[in-house]
Amino acid sequence: MSGDRIPAAEPAELVPASARLRAEGVELVELSFVDNAGITRVKTAPLDRLSELCRYGLGASPCFETFTFDDVMLRGTHLGGPDGDLRLIPDISRLTQLAAMPGWAWAPADKYTQDGPRFVACQRAFAARQVEAAADAGLSVSVAFEHEWVVAEEQDDFVPAISGPGYGQVRLEALADYGLALTRAMREQGVEVLQFHPEYAAGQAELSVAPASPVGAADDAVLARHTVRAVTRNHGWRASFAPCLVPGGAGSGAHLHLSVHDSRGNLLADGPGRHGLQARGESFLAGVLRELPALVAIGAGNPASFLRLGPSRWAGIWQVWGREAREAALRLITGTAGTQSWAANAEIKCFDATANPYLVVGAVIAAGTAGVREELTLPDEITGDPALLSESARAEAGIERLPAGPDEAADALASSEVLAEALEPELHDAILTVRRGEAARFAEADPEDVASATRWTW
Repeated sequence: MSGDRIPAAEPAELVPASARLRAEGVELVELSFVDNAGITRVKTAPLDRLSELCRYGLGASPCFETFTFDDVMLRGTHLGGPDGDLRLIPDISRLTQLAAMPGWAWAPADKYTQDGPRFVACQRAFAARQVEAAADAGLSVSVAFEHEWVVAEEQDDFVPAISGPGYGQVRLEALADYGLALTRAMREQGVEVLQFHPEYAAGQAELSVAPASPVGAADDAVLARHTVRAVTRNHGWRASFAPCLVPGGAGSGAHLHLSVHDSRGNLLADGPGRHGLQARGESFLAGVLRELPALVAIGAGNPASFLRLGPSRWAGIWQVWGREAREAALRLITGTAGTQSWAANAEIKCFDATANPYLVVGAVIAAGTAGVREELTLPDEITGDPALLSESARAEAGIERLPAGPDEAADALASSEVLAEALEPELHDAILTVRRGEAARFAEADPEDVASATRWTW
């Protein structure tokens, strides 16, 4: 991770890394950042310029902070418009040869101003700050994203490239060579794959990777999605991480798994609380649960996200928690008997790949750390499907639905004191500018138009 100012010298690992990549045929390097609409933006340069980039950066306009997902330029209170410039500084510790794009390497970038200090709205820096704030509270957090996407024929309309039952052997046979190429590419890029399988929705597959530090896990998410798209293209197909391909059907999520530790171990296991929760682990989850309405604007705030967030789809639309409760937005996973101390984790089910993964991990950590600071406790857990209860029964049980549209989610983020303080005014306002702008532009669009507009964006 780069520091608070543009570095005055090249990182020590630059020379051997450059030499290795040059020997392996790399000629171009991609520097990526993710904007507030969840779009991964890139600038590229020849490998021979990498030394210069590490010291002085590669220019990028700050206008992208308030771009919508379909490249409409908005202006916020603090950011937006055509003026100014930033410097993208590559994180050389993550410099990776791209296995599915021969001749290319990739590195995530941190944003700095031309005068040297870190850009106030750098999303990767925001995530790192929340990791530091959690560490100050004696906490460390490990996270991992699940990746769901659809494999489609190479055309604008959605035609699944594979068919057969969800999780079915028939689908796996159709994806066998593809899955092998994908997992090999991930391994060559240093990302450990835990699972690959055909999923439930039409043409859908899923990849799970090993947990990592929060910033590293967000980097892994960017790299994994690139790799999926590249491998899919190499097989003559098209990949989409969009939350909804066909309105009314099951969609693709990007569930976040997290575990919280202190110096003694996992705070979600081996404790006296419900299902083995320790007090500070419960407080962390309670903080996340409290902020979930606002977190929806961060993790699933695109208009297309709400086509996926429907009842009885395991999408996690209810602001509740429960052990292995797949209709709850916050699912506690305790692990198999004998594995709890290292396997216990929590899953946030309502997020999808329209989100900036750096914002997701940073905002979730901020919410959880606030819960620990305030010593919050979890309410009663739920079982079953809340959609099958009457409204009065849900109200009596304290079961509330998460925001059902982008405006409602943006309002929740605007009113969240915890996230406003963590994000700071510039970044907080930029996110709201993007979310409200997208909501206004698609307010009158029917579901098919929304799905069509977002189908091949992620």
